[in-house]
Amino acid sequence: MLEVLDSSKLKEFKARIENLRGYLDIEKKKTLVEQLEAQSAENEFWNDAEAAQKVLKQIKDARRVIEPWENAWQEVQYIEELLSLAEQEQDQSTLDELKAQAAALEKEIEHIEFIRKLSGEDDNSPAVVSIHSGAGGTESCDWTDMLYRMYCRWIERKGFSLTILELSPGEEAGIKSVTMEVQGDYAYGHLKAETGVHRLVRISPFDSNARRHTSFSSVYAYPLSDEAGDFEIDEKDIRVDTYRASGAGGQHVNKTDSAVRMTHIPTNIVVACQSERSQIKNRSLAIKLLKARVKQHYKEIEEQQRQSKMTEKKKIEWGSQIRSYVLHPYNMVKDHRTDTETSNTAAVLDGDIDKFIESYLLSF
Repeated sequence: MLEVLDSSKLKEFKARIENLRGYLDIEKKKTLVEQLEAQSAENEFWNDAEAAQKVLKQIKDARRVIEPWENAWQEVQYIEELLSLAEQEQDQSTLDELKAQAAALEKEIEHIEFIRKLSGEDDNSPAVVSIHSGAGGTESCDWTDMLYRMYCRWIERKGFSLTILELSPGEEAGIKSVTMEVQGDYAYGHLKAETGVHRLVRISPFDSNARRHTSFSSVYAYPLSDEAGDFEIDEKDIRVDTYRASGAGGQHVNKTDSAVRMTHIPTNIVVACQSERSQIKNRSLAIKLLKARVKQHYKEIEEQQRQSKMTEKKKIEWGSQIRSYVLHPYNMVKDHRTDTETSNTAAVLDGDIDKFIESYLLSF
């Protein structure tokens, strides 16, 4: 809650909003929207439905940035005007009301500053998220299942949509691996912060001696952008395997080799899809995923040349985790990249992970 509201605080707010005008290219985006809206009003606009949808998406994406900024700018001016009058008339009830409005405005500005961090080339793309169990056997498979539930709850909280592309159950319990597609505003922009190894410390429910165990699972997110479909992969570099789907999906799925696994031989990147009943449909989706995954791989190599390491290449074991979830002998979730932590482990495992995502993205 905002402790003090005065003209100096409002000047600070105005300065932050003005800075965001430049950072977010507000005027440029407004001009772009005007041009695209004029284009969408032309009689021939819908002759090419695919191109028209891309134009409408550009308009929507630009407005998603412009409108919050304009609202914040109008709000700070409104509060500034009323504050001057309320101070002159010593109207305490109005001052209290304005203080509450200013506190809400501050949160709005912080949100816009966070959105500024999601301005990367693929940040507003759908995300493909893979979770794999690591060192720890059955414990690790159970931990992978817990992480999967955590992300499902977070996706539900955000109002995003989720499609399971591949799921391999553990031999005794939990999940060996799961791959899912997440659709929503800035889905990849958020979930890229989760890439890395996640470590769990707890009393094992699978250990009759109730000993403490440490488990590891890796999370990897990559964007599923429209441009990835144009990325070309030589057919001779792809190995295709088919197998029976392991999850639920009806008799047809489980009795035929409808699931598809594709391996990009030069990079050893593997994707799998079993979400459709038809092998043809699974094959089509798998090649789309493989193109997106390989394209992202080469982008990360370029980034590696600038920064020296790539998170996904770390081993899923001690010393490489980005976040630790400790349930015994105390309760603590800590992100080792930002030192953000909380003792409310139940809330985190129920999907309350925004503070970790935002603190990581705002650290750059």
